[in-house]
Amino acid sequence: MEQTKFLLEESQLPRRWYNIRADMPNPPQPVLHPGTGQPVGPDDLAPLFPMELILQEVSEEPEVAIPDEVLEIYRLWRPTPLYRARRLEQAAGTRSRIFYKYEGVSPPGSHKPNTAVAQAFYNQREGRTRLATETGAGQWGSALAFACQLLGLECKVYMVRISYDQKPFRRSLIQAWGATIVPSPSEDTESGRAMLAESPDSPGSLGMAISEAVEDAAGREDTAYSLGSVLNHVLLHQTVIGQEALAQMELAGAFPDVVVGCVGGGSNFAGLAFPFPREKISGRDIDVLACEPSACPTLTRGLFAYDFGDTSKLTPLVAMHTLGHDFVPQPIHAGGLRYHGVAPLISQLVRDGLIRADAYAQNDILASAGRFARSEGIIPAPESAHAIHGALESARAADEAGEERTILFNLSGHGHFDMAAYDNYFAGKLVDVALDEEEIQRALRAIEGLPVPA
Repeated sequence: MEQTKFLLEESQLPRRWYNIRADMPNPPQPVLHPGTGQPVGPDDLAPLFPMELILQEVSEEPEVAIPDEVLEIYRLWRPTPLYRARRLEQAAGTRSRIFYKYEGVSPPGSHKPNTAVAQAFYNQREGRTRLATETGAGQWGSALAFACQLLGLECKVYMVRISYDQKPFRRSLIQAWGATIVPSPSEDTESGRAMLAESPDSPGSLGMAISEAVEDAAGREDTAYSLGSVLNHVLLHQTVIGQEALAQMELAGAFPDVVVGCVGGGSNFAGLAFPFPREKISGRDIDVLACEPSACPTLTRGLFAYDFGDTSKLTPLVAMHTLGHDFVPQPIHAGGLRYHGVAPLISQLVRDGLIRADAYAQNDILASAGRFARSEGIIPAPESAHAIHGALESARAADEAGEERTILFNLSGHGHFDMAAYDNYFAGKLVDVALDEEEIQRALRAIEGLPVPA
């Protein structure tokens, strides 16, 4: 019988994170202080982050050692399995080979604890006792709550209101691990109260929730801010995924022609994909595909510009693909992808032509999710379903071209807490959101006057 699962031993767990900055043909633009317009330094970031994470944020070393304490916790679920999706190939009638890396085996059910554990560890080691964060669909919030529980830290989570309402069991999971959670915008912060005064029925956004978490952390000496995506050190921590996948693809006797991941802020995509652009930079022919929702098409419709990472303009300015810091995406079920910006590292690689992007409607991605569930048995998160759809579209394109390709995608989390999305889809109630062109133009006008990337 042909092999389906490709597993690594715990002893084969990567001992270093891979830093793509060392191999990029063009470095990302410097992060700017919003007041002075000058590049930020470590002292500017020290109120929010521990120094070790600040050093990782600016590091140009090709690798960063993973602390033994972090590796010990990783062993609860890592290395994660790689699967050959033979039944999905058969259901799709494709000649291509499809593989997926499954991150849903972690206790919180996604890739997010790869960085949550690392961030909690460094904060604890430098004396912080409490972390504040935002979360969209709840995967990041539950991962940080899990990590804080293991490392003895308090945790406060600001959850985007529409997801807080849509995904009650993610809230329960966060509370089960001892964290405090409120819907954002909330009455707990000045920025939240201002947003509610302007729009009492706001569905919220990741930009709004970030504003609240940053304000919370900045106002307390015992508290640091923790972010689940976008920043360089977050993407760095996720590269254990791609490094494991490289070794597992070798076990399978294959190498991907196409690497696929979903993109909101960019953490799971980078985690799988970043070791592969390194191969592409060296001359190997690899198609690296970032999949996003058509309701929040940051890479496919956004500008590459300096912008704030949050709605209230509390964060530094970063050069990234953006729809504008006060753009409020429609309340689609893929809450983790409802972010106005994309990681600067990913944005630069897209700008350099090493990554391409495509955007999909939620009915299409849930149709592909259903096909995957019926063939492979795993219920995928709506966010991860974008990668499934991108992989199937890549296989279809290969078939039409008379080619056979090897496709690898990241199944970044399970959808056990997302069944409302499936209920709406099966009942025919799921609506594909038409992008409001006037709203996009309004939000992009809001970043006029900010510094312009080189």
